[in-house]
Amino acid sequence: MMENADETFEKNVGERIRRLRIEQALTLDQLADRSGVSRAMISRVERGEANPTAALLARLCSALNMTLSVFFAESQPEVSPLARRAAQPVWRDPESGYLRRVVGPPRVGARVDLVEVEFPPGAEVLFPGRQTNRNQWQHVWLFEGVMELTVGETVHRLEAGDCLFMTVCDVKAFRNPGKMPARYAVVIDPGPR
Repeated sequence: MMENADETFEKNVGERIRRLRIEQALTLDQLADRSGVSRAMISRVERGEANPTAALLARLCSALNMTLSVFFAESQPEVSPLARRAAQPVWRDPESGYLRRVVGPPRVGARVDLVEVEFPPGAEVLFPGRQTNRNQWQHVWLFEGVMELTVGETVHRLEAGDCLFMTVCDVKAFRNPGKMPARYAVVIDPGPR
């Protein structure tokens, strides 16, 4: 049976982190210091022994000066202005179960990244700080369900149709307090490319 793009991506997460770290001439210790992720955990991820959670992967990407969207889009080889749903990279956070789909076509020169998320009821993702890039902003536009986002010290409750703007590094938590999945779009401006 042939692997789909999602399975291939998950297998290569560690290899990609390692390649990006080496391209930026960072040691494991330097990436650990920048990201707040232990050297041992980074090493396990790079060797494919650990599947990173959303929070951990976000911290590593931030320390490598890239968004999760750029990290995910890198797995698509051709540049096209059309991103067919079947070819859009999808990743499920092993801890919370949230499903993240990169909707926007990769590497077309767009300034923003477009992501669709399905967040399970009762799930939560915590970002314990140390996201380093203050030049990244995002809008979260909720289509269905309810979400609570902690930005700085403020908890924002979003209902269908609501949109919240924030600096990526100020986000501390995403939580679905509802009884049904929440579905929303994230529009990320990664800053200068």
